[in-house]
Parts: sequence; structure tokens; C-alpha cells
Amino acid sequence: MARRENPEINAGSMADIAFLLLIFFLVTTTMDVDSGIPKKLAEKTDVKPPIIKEKNIFQVSINRNNQLLVEDQAMELKDLKDAAIKFIDNGGGIGNPMPGMEAGTTCNYCKGDKDPESSDHPTKAVISVESDRGTEYGTYVAVQNELLRAYTELRNRLCQEKYGMSFTELEQAFKDSARKDESLRKKVEDIKASYPQIISDTDPTNVQ
Repeated sequence: MARRENPEINAGSMADIAFLLLIFFLVTTTMDVDSGIPKKLAEKTDVKPPIIKEKNIFQVSINRNNQLLVEDQAMELKDLKDAAIKFIDNGGGIGNPMPGMEAGTTCNYCKGDKDPESSDHPTKAVISVESDRGTEYGTYVAVQNELLRAYTELRNRLCQEKYGMSFTELEQAFKDSARKDESLRKKVEDIKASYPQIISDTDPTNVQ
């Protein structure tokens, strides 16, 4: 009797299947994304920066132990947003000239205490963030996020009062128009000009 040869298995199709599975897992797997904050760095210029009154600067410092100091006073991160809102929205004086205005005016949309020792106007309120070389990046991002939340809350409130929608909804509507609706553009620019995000980052130092 002739000897029967064992049939060979064609592995070519298995290789194709394995390759397709590899592509499938690469496409569908969720990757961890590092947290960050979108910010545009200021370009170097020879123009001298304007002189800013000390009361118009909100000093935020983060030491090497990731502890938060606001105006030289210890503060919990959860309280930073409200403290920033109180400073930005104080409205205690005259603001910078706005588009269409010949001179600065008082803030007629601010809800703050109008404390003469605090910021004059949202267009003059500067938040200065100073971090230590040993500050953890996560803490720095969390601080910046709270400050941005303060501006978002103020913009949403003003936009709701003026246009009957939050600023978040207004921006989305403008994006949905492919940024072509000029009436929406003017509304977005109006709210941004009313509460401009003025956050200054100083170079990391040794914060005690």
C-alpha cells in the first residue's frame, strides 16, 4: 500500500487575517492623551510693556510642594476660580478703551464689589501665574484650568444676558456656520473683548 502524505496547511490566509486584526486593534484602541492647555506664546518684541497698577495684578504662585499662594495667602485649588472671578469682575474703576469708544469707561456689566483696592476693569485685570522649577506639571495645568473656568463662567453669564445663550453655545453656533456668519462673529468678539483672557506666565523660579 502506498504511503499517504500528510496534507500541508496553507498558512497564507492566516497571515492575512492576523494582519487585518492588527490593523483593527490599532484603529480601535483608545490612546491616553496628555492633558494640556491651548495657549499661544507671546512673540518677542522690542516694544516696552505698559505700566500696570499693582491692584490690577492678581498674583498666583505655586511652590515646589504644589501649594497654591494667591496674593501671598494660602488657598485651596477649589477656591481659585471664585477668587479669580471676584478679581476680574470687580469693576472698581475705568477700563481700557473698547472698540467704538473714544475713552475708557466704567464696567456697566460687572457684578463685583467695585472695591477701589481691587481691579479697575476686566480689560485691565491681569492674572500673573508664577511656578517653581519643582512644581508638578499636573498642578500647573490644574491651576490654569481653574483660571480659564473663571473666564468661561463670566463670558457665559454676560452672553446669556445679552444674547439669550451661553458663550459656549454662541461659539458652537459660529463654528457650525463655518465661521462665515458675521453677526455671530461680532457677538463672539464682543464677549471676548468684554472679558479678555489676560493670563501672564512668568519664568519658573524658586517659589518658597
